[in-house]
Amino acid sequence: MGTKIGMTQIFRESGQVVPVTVVRAGPCHVVCVRTQEKDGYRAVQLSFQEKKESRVTKPLAGHYKKAGVQTAYFLREFPSDLDDVEVGQVLKADLFQPGEKIKVTGVSKGKGFAGVMKRHNFSGGPATHGSMFHRAPGAIGQCSTPSRVFKNKKLPGQMGAKQVTVRNLEVIEVRIDENLLLIRGAVPGSMGTLLLIKKNGIV
Repeated sequence: MGTKIGMTQIFRESGQVVPVTVVRAGPCHVVCVRTQEKDGYRAVQLSFQEKKESRVTKPLAGHYKKAGVQTAYFLREFPSDLDDVEVGQVLKADLFQPGEKIKVTGVSKGKGFAGVMKRHNFSGGPATHGSMFHRAPGAIGQCSTPSRVFKNKKLPGQMGAKQVTVRNLEVIEVRIDENLLLIRGAVPGSMGTLLLIKKNGIV
């Protein structure tokens, strides 16, 4: 897990300019390890961003105390086949290597209520000559049969604020001392958004 800090650009040795997103990845603490024998599935539970113990519920505080880790803002569970993960272990940005391909999941920026031209890239109608049809969606193809609008029709509505996964992003640089990942290209969300970072091929 990590948070989005912002975007910048760096120069490669060849002189190529590369746009990168700076992500603070970790440190994440292992709070719980699920096993096939005990839980019926294999997974690892990670916490991210420390938080005052007084700001969490008592059951959750006890869960963190049992693991011997500080209470946190975020607690997520990931499928895992790793055998060398232990409760209390700290995972940092050095899990990733430069040149590695990853996928990043986050909640995209909310853009409010939007029309079809902005939301679905409709071309719209003529802009002049009194057509009276400019930015509207136009006919939606329904009459007395079936007397309803089909689901998933492209119409105006809420835009953004949805979970988005961007795949095949390249790790350009890893700064272990600062727990920073420099990822080529853009990732979902605004600054401070929680991001789930996984290696390609991992569910």
